[in-house]
Amino acid sequence: MSQDESPSARLRGRPPSPEARNKALRTARDILLNEGFGRLTIEAVAARSGVSKPTIYRNWANAVELAMAALMADPATPSGKAGENVAGSLGSQMRALVTAFATTRGRQIALALASSDPESEMTKAFRNRVILSSRETGRRLVGEAVARGEIAAPADIETLLDMIYAPVFYRLLVGHLPLDLPFADSLVTRALALLSQSDGL
Repeated sequence: MSQDESPSARLRGRPPSPEARNKALRTARDILLNEGFGRLTIEAVAARSGVSKPTIYRNWANAVELAMAALMADPATPSGKAGENVAGSLGSQMRALVTAFATTRGRQIALALASSDPESEMTKAFRNRVILSSRETGRRLVGEAVARGEIAAPADIETLLDMIYAPVFYRLLVGHLPLDLPFADSLVTRALALLSQSDGL
Protein backbone atom coordinates (compact mmCIF):
# COMPACT_ATOMS: atom_id res chain seq x y z
CA MET A 1 0.00 0.00 0.00
CA SER A 2 1.33 3.45 -0.85
CA GLN A 3 1.79 5.90 2.01
CA ASP A 4 -1.09 8.07 0.82
CA GLU A 5 -3.50 5.30 -0.08
CA SER A 6 -6.97 6.13 1.17
CA PRO A 7 -8.36 3.94 3.96
CA SER A 8 -11.26 2.91 1.73
CA ALA A 9 -8.84 1.30 -0.70
CA ARG A 10 -7.78 -1.14 2.03
CA LEU A 11 -11.23 -2.39 2.89
CA ARG A 12 -12.42 -5.69 1.54
CA GLY A 13 -15.73 -7.47 1.96
CA ARG A 14 -18.79 -6.08 3.69
CA PRO A 15 -18.14 -2.66 5.24
CA PRO A 16 -18.54 -2.32 9.02
CA SER A 17 -21.79 -0.85 10.24
CA PRO A 18 -21.86 2.91 10.90
CA GLU A 19 -22.97 2.12 14.46
CA ALA A 20 -19.87 0.03 15.16
CA ARG A 21 -17.60 2.63 13.59
CA ASN A 22 -19.14 5.46 15.60
CA LYS A 23 -18.97 3.44 18.82
CA ALA A 24 -15.26 2.80 18.25
CA LEU A 25 -14.67 6.49 17.51
CA ARG A 26 -16.51 7.63 20.63
CA THR A 27 -14.55 5.22 22.78
CA ALA A 28 -11.25 6.20 21.20
CA ARG A 29 -12.00 9.89 21.65
CA ASP A 30 -12.83 9.34 25.32
CA ILE A 31 -9.53 7.52 25.88
CA LEU A 32 -7.58 10.13 23.92
CA LEU A 33 -9.00 13.15 25.72
CA ASN A 34 -9.11 11.69 29.22
CA GLU A 35 -6.09 9.40 29.36
CA GLY A 36 -3.77 10.56 26.59
CA PHE A 37 -2.36 9.39 23.30
CA GLY A 38 -0.17 6.70 24.86
CA ARG A 39 -3.14 4.82 26.34
CA LEU A 40 -5.06 4.60 23.08
CA THR A 41 -4.61 1.13 21.64
CA ILE A 42 -6.75 -1.01 19.36
CA GLU A 43 -7.06 -3.54 22.18
CA ALA A 44 -8.30 -0.91 24.65
CA VAL A 45 -10.87 0.45 22.21
CA ALA A 46 -12.12 -3.04 21.37
CA ALA A 47 -12.43 -4.01 25.03
CA ARG A 48 -14.25 -0.83 26.09
CA SER A 49 -16.47 -0.38 23.05
CA GLY A 50 -17.43 -3.98 22.38
CA VAL A 51 -16.42 -3.54 18.73
CA SER A 52 -14.24 -6.38 17.51
CA LYS A 53 -10.59 -5.80 16.64
CA PRO A 54 -11.08 -7.02 13.03
CA THR A 55 -13.87 -4.46 12.58
CA ILE A 56 -11.67 -1.68 13.95
CA TYR A 57 -8.77 -2.69 11.72
CA ARG A 58 -11.01 -2.61 8.67
CA ASN A 59 -11.53 1.11 9.29
CA TRP A 60 -8.12 2.14 10.61
CA ALA A 61 -4.71 0.64 9.92
CA ASN A 62 -3.38 1.24 13.43
CA ALA A 63 -3.97 3.10 16.69
CA VAL A 64 -2.38 6.29 15.35
CA GLU A 65 -4.89 6.50 12.49
CA LEU A 66 -7.70 5.80 14.94
CA ALA A 67 -6.42 8.56 17.26
CA MET A 68 -6.43 11.10 14.43
CA ALA A 69 -9.93 10.09 13.34
CA ALA A 70 -11.16 10.21 16.94
CA LEU A 71 -9.71 13.67 17.50
CA MET A 72 -11.64 14.97 14.50
CA ALA A 73 -14.87 13.09 15.29
CA ASP A 74 -16.60 15.64 17.51
CA PRO A 75 -20.39 15.11 17.28
CA ALA A 76 -20.96 18.54 18.84
CA THR A 77 -19.61 20.30 15.77
CA PRO A 78 -20.97 18.57 12.64
CA SER A 79 -20.19 19.98 9.21
CA GLY A 80 -22.38 20.16 6.17
CA LYS A 81 -25.82 20.15 7.77
CA ALA A 82 -28.77 19.74 5.42
CA GLY A 83 -29.92 23.04 3.94
CA GLU A 84 -26.82 24.93 5.03
CA ASN A 85 -25.13 27.25 2.53
CA VAL A 86 -21.47 26.83 1.65
CA ALA A 87 -20.34 29.56 4.04
CA GLY A 88 -22.15 27.82 6.89
CA SER A 89 -21.05 24.30 6.03
CA LEU A 90 -17.41 25.21 5.45
CA GLY A 91 -17.49 27.40 8.53
CA SER A 92 -18.78 24.52 10.67
CA GLN A 93 -16.08 22.24 9.35
CA MET A 94 -13.30 24.77 9.93
CA ARG A 95 -14.52 25.53 13.44
CA ALA A 96 -14.50 21.80 14.25
CA LEU A 97 -10.98 21.45 12.83
CA VAL A 98 -9.63 24.40 14.80
CA THR A 99 -11.43 23.35 17.98
CA ALA A 100 -9.99 19.83 17.78
CA PHE A 101 -6.41 21.06 17.65
CA ALA A 102 -6.92 23.76 20.25
CA THR A 103 -7.48 21.03 22.87
CA THR A 104 -4.65 19.85 25.11
CA ARG A 105 -4.49 16.53 23.24
CA GLY A 106 -4.55 18.33 19.92
CA ARG A 107 -1.60 20.49 20.92
CA GLN A 108 0.27 17.42 22.14
CA ILE A 109 -0.28 15.73 18.79
CA ALA A 110 0.95 18.87 17.02
CA LEU A 111 4.16 18.82 19.09
CA ALA A 112 4.64 15.14 18.29
CA LEU A 113 4.13 15.86 14.59
CA ALA A 114 6.72 18.63 14.64
CA SER A 115 9.38 16.17 15.76
CA SER A 116 8.21 13.18 13.72
CA ASP A 117 9.96 11.70 10.72
CA PRO A 118 8.06 12.45 7.48
CA GLU A 119 7.61 8.71 6.94
CA SER A 120 6.50 7.90 10.48
CA GLU A 121 3.10 6.38 11.20
CA MET A 122 2.18 9.60 13.02
CA THR A 123 2.88 11.77 9.99
CA LYS A 124 1.17 9.41 7.57
CA ALA A 125 -1.92 9.19 9.77
CA PHE A 126 -2.08 12.97 10.10
CA ARG A 127 -1.79 13.37 6.35
CA ASN A 128 -4.45 10.78 5.56
CA ARG A 129 -6.91 11.18 8.41
CA VAL A 130 -6.73 14.94 8.94
CA ILE A 131 -5.31 16.84 5.97
CA LEU A 132 -6.59 14.73 3.08
CA SER A 133 -9.88 13.91 4.82
CA SER A 134 -10.54 17.61 5.51
CA ARG A 135 -9.78 18.50 1.90
CA GLU A 136 -12.15 15.84 0.59
CA THR A 137 -14.94 17.13 2.81
CA GLY A 138 -14.27 20.64 1.53
CA ARG A 139 -14.28 19.41 -2.06
CA ARG A 140 -17.69 17.82 -1.48
CA LEU A 141 -19.14 20.94 0.15
CA VAL A 142 -17.91 23.21 -2.65
CA GLY A 143 -19.20 20.77 -5.27
CA GLU A 144 -22.63 20.70 -3.67
CA ALA A 145 -22.71 24.50 -3.58
CA VAL A 146 -21.82 24.63 -7.27
CA ALA A 147 -24.57 22.10 -8.06
CA ARG A 148 -27.10 24.28 -6.20
CA GLY A 149 -26.02 27.30 -8.23
CA GLU A 150 -24.88 29.04 -5.06
CA ILE A 151 -21.33 29.67 -6.31
CA ALA A 152 -19.49 29.43 -9.60
CA ALA A 153 -17.29 26.41 -10.16
CA PRO A 154 -13.71 27.29 -9.15
CA ALA A 155 -11.20 27.30 -11.97
CA ASP A 156 -8.70 25.45 -9.78
CA ILE A 157 -10.31 23.48 -6.96
CA GLU A 158 -6.96 22.19 -5.68
CA THR A 159 -5.62 25.71 -5.16
CA LEU A 160 -8.86 26.74 -3.48
CA LEU A 161 -8.65 23.81 -1.06
CA ASP A 162 -5.00 24.58 -0.31
CA MET A 163 -5.90 28.19 0.44
CA ILE A 164 -8.65 27.14 2.86
CA TYR A 165 -6.86 24.40 4.79
CA ALA A 166 -3.13 25.09 4.60
CA PRO A 167 -3.22 28.10 7.00
CA VAL A 168 -4.73 25.91 9.74
CA PHE A 169 -1.90 23.41 9.57
CA TYR A 170 0.69 26.17 9.22
CA ARG A 171 -0.47 27.78 12.47
CA LEU A 172 -0.76 24.38 14.10
CA LEU A 173 2.82 23.37 13.34
CA VAL A 174 4.56 26.75 13.52
CA GLY A 175 2.63 28.04 16.52
CA HIS A 176 3.28 31.72 15.80
CA LEU A 177 -0.38 32.71 16.31
CA PRO A 178 -3.29 31.00 18.04
CA LEU A 179 -5.81 28.70 16.46
CA ASP A 180 -9.17 30.19 17.36
CA LEU A 181 -12.69 30.50 16.00
CA PRO A 182 -12.28 34.02 14.53
CA PHE A 183 -9.35 32.66 12.52
CA ALA A 184 -11.48 29.75 11.25
CA ASP A 185 -14.27 32.12 10.22
CA SER A 186 -11.83 34.50 8.52
CA LEU A 187 -10.37 31.72 6.38
CA VAL A 188 -13.77 30.77 5.00
CA THR A 189 -14.89 34.38 4.48
CA ARG A 190 -11.73 35.34 2.60
CA ALA A 191 -11.65 32.19 0.46
CA LEU A 192 -15.27 32.67 -0.61
CA ALA A 193 -14.65 36.35 -1.31
CA LEU A 194 -11.86 35.38 -3.69
CA LEU A 195 -14.05 32.73 -5.26
CA SER A 196 -16.75 35.32 -5.95
CA GLN A 197 -14.32 37.14 -8.22
CA SER A 198 -14.74 35.62 -11.65
CA ASP A 199 -11.02 35.10 -12.23
CA GLY A 200 -10.05 34.81 -8.59
CA LEU A 201 -9.35 31.08 -8.47
